[in-house]
Amino acid sequence: MGILSWILFGLIVGALAKWIMPGDDPGGIVVTMLIGIAGAFVGGSIASFLGLGTFGGFNVGSMVVAIGGALILLWGYRKLRT
Repeated sequence: MGILSWILFGLIVGALAKWIMPGDDPGGIVVTMLIGIAGAFVGGSIASFLGLGTFGGFNVGSMVVAIGGALILLWGYRKLRT
């Protein structure tokens, strides 16, 4: 995937993570994208470590793994900010 695809994927994943775990977070769309992109990396790394295979491209498995990673990062971000 190209860089624009990763940014779009990060935006979607970050928005879904914030929708699943609502709260008052500063930063707006930029932080949402960064959490989504980093969440995709973290989720993919955890899934690969657990032996669930590799994930790439736009598919349901990648989306679920990325959202899980983004939720972990969003939770951690909130813990650091409070």
